Amino acid sequence: MSAWNERREPSATQRPLDHRSAWQRDKARILHSAAFRRLQAKTQIMGVGLNDFYRTRLTHSLEAAQIGTALVAQLKLNAPNQMLQALLPEDSLMEALCLAHDIGHPPFGHGGETALNAVMADFGGFEGNGQTLRIVGKLEPYTATGGMDLARRTLLGLLKYPLLQPVRIDKHKPCKAIYREDEDVLNWILAPLTASDRDLFCQTEQLSQAPFIRSRFKSLDASTMELADDIAYGVHDLEDAVVTGTVQQHIWQQELPELCRDWPPEAAQFLRQVGDKLFHQAHHIRKDAIGALVNRLITHVQWAEVLPDAQEPLIRYNAVLPKVEQQMLTLLKSFVYRHVILHPSLQQLEFRGQRIVQQLFSAFHSDPLRLLPFNTQQRWQLQQQKGSGERVIADYIAGMTDEYAERMHQRLYGRIL
Repeated sequence: MSAWNERREPSATQRPLDHRSAWQRDKARILHSAAFRRLQAKTQIMGVGLNDFYRTRLTHSLEAAQIGTALVAQLKLNAPNQMLQALLPEDSLMEALCLAHDIGHPPFGHGGETALNAVMADFGGFEGNGQTLRIVGKLEPYTATGGMDLARRTLLGLLKYPLLQPVRIDKHKPCKAIYREDEDVLNWILAPLTASDRDLFCQTEQLSQAPFIRSRFKSLDASTMELADDIAYGVHDLEDAVVTGTVQQHIWQQELPELCRDWPPEAAQFLRQVGDKLFHQAHHIRKDAIGALVNRLITHVQWAEVLPDAQEPLIRYNAVLPKVEQQMLTLLKSFVYRHVILHPSLQQLEFRGQRIVQQLFSAFHSDPLRLLPFNTQQRWQLQQQKGSGERVIADYIAGMTDEYAERMHQRLYGRIL
């Protein structure tokens, strides 16, 4: 058996007559986990409960899974040789990665993530992808201490940032990295790599705003999953904003010429035509525009040899978009960010959610043995002996849905924020 198929828990053996692949088993563990179910009541961009059309973290993850398998199929068609074809993940593995990629995100979207990082700045910080690895590797009670006990390749695919959090944390912006408490999981994932491959794979670059560093590389599976995530975010969240009237056509038409100024004429014309359909009154025409955008991005995916000196092919190759299609996706994501996420109505809700998260942490941190649930109290006591009880409080809050966090806040503070 390949090292990438191995699991950390030797006692968690395959059940009799279970002939599923390792990736089918991993997908099932994720799909049936409590952490995955909670995504149905966690904010994607627009607040849960404000409108039944809005995407939640759950519907976003399902759409990402569909896009992810389509990317794998396209990469198979584009593979220059049989070795690379065989390297591609099975559909079950790609679905598992896309379904699980957001389970570490706390309530209230990225605002909740920023708030948890701020209160955890003196205790190792908080970051959504790091929390995802923590959930699947340690917290989800499929095993006593090994979380979901996923196969090593699945964990590698979820590892978007293969580095540890810096010692000094900036409370204003989460550093995309793995918690120091989970260094053992990170080391186990990377164990099959040679020392030289690990040095290549874990390269970082210093960002202008200290103490931030950024990892430079990810595996083939993680690059494909992240691309599926970006397409779902850039295209489908734009659809939400158009249908609900958060953005209007005149804004799109005003900005598009400048944003596409240096593009090839064909690409600029394509986006203009898509825009005309995107803001059409007929729903089926809008859907056609969304389909055209997703189709163009999926069908242009390419192989890239990002680490040619690496011996392990899973880290040597990535899925990428050509320059024009990457510019197109970046334009969509930035448009959503500027005109949806930064919209005052969403910022007001985000501010409220951040206050809830911060005040919940303050309450639990002030008297954990009085306010935390009994099972969480036990975990807190064990970790507090190691000097990391705050991480247990962050785990508890991060696992809450938006609605549960609201109810807990009302129970502790009343309705006044």
